[in-house]
Amino acid sequence: MTLTKKHLENGVARAVLCNSGNANTCNPDGPQIAEDMCELLAAELGIAPEDVIIGSTGVIGQPLPIEPVAKTMPALVAGLSVEGGSLAAEAIMTTDTVKKEFACELELGGKTVRIGLICKGSGMIAPNMATMLCFITTDAAITAELLHKALKYAIDRSINCVVVDGDQSTNDTAAIMANGLAGNALIESENGDYLAFREALCELTASAARLLASDGEGATRLLTCHVTGAPDYESGKTVARTIIGSSLVKCAFFGADANWGRILCAIGYAGVELDVTRISVTFESASGRIDLCRDGAGLEFDEELAKKLLCQKQIDIIVHLGQGDASATAWGCDMTYDYVKINGDYRT
Repeated sequence: MTLTKKHLENGVARAVLCNSGNANTCNPDGPQIAEDMCELLAAELGIAPEDVIIGSTGVIGQPLPIEPVAKTMPALVAGLSVEGGSLAAEAIMTTDTVKKEFACELELGGKTVRIGLICKGSGMIAPNMATMLCFITTDAAITAELLHKALKYAIDRSINCVVVDGDQSTNDTAAIMANGLAGNALIESENGDYLAFREALCELTASAARLLASDGEGATRLLTCHVTGAPDYESGKTVARTIIGSSLVKCAFFGADANWGRILCAIGYAGVELDVTRISVTFESASGRIDLCRDGAGLEFDEELAKKLLCQKQIDIIVHLGQGDASATAWGCDMTYDYVKINGDYRT
């Protein structure tokens, strides 16, 4: 990430190189390895090393030899193709169980614009990225400044709202590149085309966020927390992320236990000043909908229905704060025995 940020100071990049299984961070020669990898790819492509985005994920602190990278670089470049995105999505997986790739199209000024995304992430996932890699490409014509602004807006409302286990990592990257080949009028102001592009990007990254959460290490349930009635967006986002990140909340959903008090507890320590007597909590899934709390007090509910509802693979936690008009969404998963198994011997 440090080297990539340096390379992107001029807003230009032409290639992405990523390795999986062995992180380059916390190694005595980690920064040099990253620079060497950029130089190897640049030499093979005939571009400047400064135009390479570098990504690395895997075990932290493990020596990362440059020899295998150097040996296979010619074959790697020779294998580049327009159909290669799916292979790249597979190559960057670590403990992921499914590939994560998405694409969409939109019309801008009569021109078809495409956006494609691949990402990886399964554990050590918490707000502000964590051990997550996300690479996005588009053929839209847009300035580097507005491309960065759109990316930050989208990531802050999607991938930075995912909590698998509350841990964050030393290795994270979200990058976007645009080549302008769609032929649309250059987006150089926050006009209608910019807003349409940003909205499409938000939908794409939200799809990625949902899959990252549902593929959390050992996960059996995707949890989506919708917070409404917040005083402002940031307050709603903080509450939603706190709920979805609570270990007690995650364990309750693993056990299909409608212990809504844990939701209120998480709201209480979220650091947002709220009036608890205005808060309501509802759970919803394919099996139905059940109100558990209204105006800060518990409601009678059918435990058997609640159990059936919470045994579904996808569950919505709906929290109405009753203290404004803003809303926010966060995604997470349950905490299972398998999570402990996966991380108990992750390195050995």
